[in-house]
Order: sequence, then structure tokens, then C-alpha cells
Amino acid sequence: MSLSRRQDLLRALPYARRYARALCGSQSSGDLLVAESLRELMAVDDPSMPPRLRLYQWISRHHAQDCSTAEPEGGMSQQARKLLLLTALEELSINDAARVLSLAPAQAGAMLEEARARLRSCAQTSVLIIEDEPIIAMDIEELVRQCGHTIAGVASSEAEAVRLARETRPGLILADINLGDGGDGMSAVSNILRHQDIPVIFVTAYPERLLTGDTIEPAFVITKPFEPLTLAVSTYQAVSGGVPLH
Repeated sequence: MSLSRRQDLLRALPYARRYARALCGSQSSGDLLVAESLRELMAVDDPSMPPRLRLYQWISRHHAQDCSTAEPEGGMSQQARKLLLLTALEELSINDAARVLSLAPAQAGAMLEEARARLRSCAQTSVLIIEDEPIIAMDIEELVRQCGHTIAGVASSEAEAVRLARETRPGLILADINLGDGGDGMSAVSNILRHQDIPVIFVTAYPERLLTGDTIEPAFVITKPFEPLTLAVSTYQAVSGGVPLH
């Protein structure tokens, strides 16, 4: 592998971690998937495909070996989940996502359209929003409602987040990393998770700074600002824990 491709691969690693963690439902499983894929990619490279796409491809293949790709009754196939994550979370074009998953573009397009239609009925829950900027919090509330969810509460500080989580027992937490004078979003979530088992999606403007793989990090991370579909896909994966909902 050339030096330039190695450098491109290193730059792609944070995003590969995000994809793998969202796919598996945990940091540890996702990071292991990235490590396995990276070893094989370094040994068997394909210069015809950009390193980032190639890494997504190996991650997708390794994940397919560890779970059934058959579509469960009333659920969503793993291929459909991968298409949603690659296009909504990783912002790939449908053609690039199809290349990653070795699908014909027309087949990928039809599968993606059906998967998007299923999202709204599959992952409805109550959401606790942790965000210190009032205008941004209002925008997020609207996006959450657009995705079919209800609002459990909106907290602007660490203390308020802990209190609201205890009182409302939400089905999902959507947390900003930086709460300004109100504390730290990750600290707030850490306090909440000592007493409740709730899936969490973190929001940050700089995901590459968070997804280093060096410390305990979130399993679900979306980039700020985000689109309703990105939130819907991430919520589906977070609530289902990376396994099909029936």
C-alpha cells in the first residue's frame, strides 16, 4: 500500500469506528471489527477503491460473517441497516454505498427506499435532549418529533439532565458533548447510566476528535448539525442495540 493511501486510511479511521460501533451497538465490538478489517485490508488492498470505502467494505463483510443477513419477519435486514448507516450517518452516495456492499445501484436504491419507509414504525421512543443552547435545543426537539418520537424533557445542564432522566425514564438520550457553563454531556450521561440502562446518542461538531479508540467513548455519535434521517437511523440502531427489532 502506498504512503498516500495509508494516510487516507488513517484519516478514515474515526469514521470507520463510528460506522462499526453503530452497526454493532457497542464501542468494544465495533472497534474490534475495525481492527480485524484493517489488518486484512493492509494485507490485501484494492487500489481501484478509495481507502475509506475499502475499509467500510471490509467492516461490512466481517460483520456479515458474525450475524445472519436474512431479513427477519417485521424487522430490517442487515444489508438494509448498512445501507442506511452508510448513506445517512457516513453520508456516502447511493452508488458508493452500493460499491461497499457489492450491490447493483438499482438494487441498493430499492432496498434503501424500503428501509427508510420502515424506520418510522420501528424505532419510536421518548427522548431526553441534553443541550445548553436554547435555539439549538428547539431545533433538535422539532427534528425528534419529525422522526416520530416524543420528548421526555430538555436539559441544559448536567444536574438537570440527571434529574429529568430519573423523573421521566426516557427510552433514549440525545446529548451534546459540550454544555458550556452547565457542565459536560458525557459526565451527565455517565451519572445517569449508573442508575438506568438507556441507549445514548452523542452529538458533536467534531466526531473525529471523539472517535480515537484510545479511551471509553460512545457507541453512537452523529455530527452536528444533522438531518432528520441521520437521527432516525441512529435512533433505530441505538434502541435496537444493533440487532433486528421484531
